[in-house]
Amino acid sequence: MIVHVWRRAIEADLGPVVVACQDIEIAEVIESVGGEAELTASHHVSGSDRIYEAVQARDPEGRYDVVLNLQGDLPTIKPEILRSALHSLEVLRADIGTAAAPLKEDEIYDKNVVKVLIDPISGTNMGSALDFFRTTDNLTNKTIRHHIGIYAYRRPVLSQFIELQPTASERKLGLEQLRAMDAGMTIGVGLVDTFPLGVDTPADLLIARDRISTN
Repeated sequence: MIVHVWRRAIEADLGPVVVACQDIEIAEVIESVGGEAELTASHHVSGSDRIYEAVQARDPEGRYDVVLNLQGDLPTIKPEILRSALHSLEVLRADIGTAAAPLKEDEIYDKNVVKVLIDPISGTNMGSALDFFRTTDNLTNKTIRHHIGIYAYRRPVLSQFIELQPTASERKLGLEQLRAMDAGMTIGVGLVDTFPLGVDTPADLLIARDRISTN
């Protein structure tokens, strides 16, 4: 699965792609297909901490000023979603860029679906994040979207973010991005048409295999 995610990142053509991982087995799989991997410590509690260690090891001179964090459980993610997150960072001059898709009716009360309230920018497919949450009673607000958990960080912002302590709102909802917002960081959101399939169960894996085999 991680090879498919790596391929989607390569297809986005945004810059060098490095898989940050704590397991030598994952690194060997990526390197066997011609990819690059960076082994990191096992104690990290978040992806942000892990990618910070990896980017510091790979680019200590700071040649790259933006880092995009893509999780390894999105094998069918479209490259344009990654580009959308990066585009929102650059165009809106935000501290962090991410992406969101339309919210389906059966997801409104689902606590496993993270929602984002957006201040849309007229004439564009992007906006600024106003809040993140898990449940909502507002069934008609079109500016509430299904958040896609990818993040484009400006390098100094990533350095600052990992030094921050978790906030009360982050601990309550288990949403790391609330720590950034509590610290006054701005988050740009690229708006896309569909939410990528995340593989969390054996059933999800079967669906992902079917989608990949038919593409």
